[in-house]
Amino acid sequence: MHRRLPNWATTTMVIAGATLLVAGCEAQAGGAPPATQNVPQATFAAPQAPPAQPAPTLDGLDARVRQATADAAASGADVEIAVLDRDTGQLVTGGADKPFPIASVVKLFIADDLLLRESEGATKLSEADRKSLDAMLRSSDDSAAQMFWDRSGGNAVIARVKARYGLAGTTAPYNGHWDVTQSTAGDLVRYYDMLLDGTGGLPPEQADVIIGNLAQSTPTGTDGYPQRFGIPEGLYAEQVAVKQGWFCCWNGGNQLHVSTGAIGPERRYVMAIGSLDPTGAAAARENITQAVKTVFPRGKI
Repeated sequence: MHRRLPNWATTTMVIAGATLLVAGCEAQAGGAPPATQNVPQATFAAPQAPPAQPAPTLDGLDARVRQATADAAASGADVEIAVLDRDTGQLVTGGADKPFPIASVVKLFIADDLLLRESEGATKLSEADRKSLDAMLRSSDDSAAQMFWDRSGGNAVIARVKARYGLAGTTAPYNGHWDVTQSTAGDLVRYYDMLLDGTGGLPPEQADVIIGNLAQSTPTGTDGYPQRFGIPEGLYAEQVAVKQGWFCCWNGGNQLHVSTGAIGPERRYVMAIGSLDPTGAAAARENITQAVKTVFPRGKI
């Protein structure tokens, strides 16, 4: 993932010497010639140069993110965007970065909490549970989410995940319904970054369960709703692992769409985009996809 400069050329110094050994206190006639002993060779290598920092790849992204949010606003939509290069730490954001409902994206938190508790021996997942977990992450199955939400303590799930990941802008649902959990685009990219590098506390094998399922996201959810809006269609030339969210209607009838995920074969980039759009469902999906295409016009980073 990281590019390295060539190693410094090494310089080898060989030190050879001989030590005269005297067998006795006095020289003896006809004795054996003085013995010699080779000193082992010593090799000194110059220190390696530090590895080069990865080259920034998000140059010019700020302007394109501003354009995407401005275009959305012109059509009446409120869009928030965050993109993180996990190699360089470069973060580009657009929009107010204020909390919005994340709908089915909260299923990431439900799965994370459940898998951590299983790894700690606090719960045991049956084969049926495993299949339900897969369906919840791949096809956004609501019944699975509700089952795990209830079993895990409801709002307590959000409190535990928020504490482990330091998600300052994330709040549990005011009414106990998981789909109105609120977060920010910045919190969501922070979550993905920490999930992937393990600093959120979830062991790598459990994190792989989540990301592996997101990489197999189905074209539609179990409720029949199309899931390819936003990142999957906007970044059509990249490998993506995504979790999507949607519902109608919020704050006077707005369509809510949220698209989040890890991007690239090595998951170098993470992105979150949320949209509140007053148009119909199909138009709102197209608008959030167009916002991603504006940010990444070639379909790749």
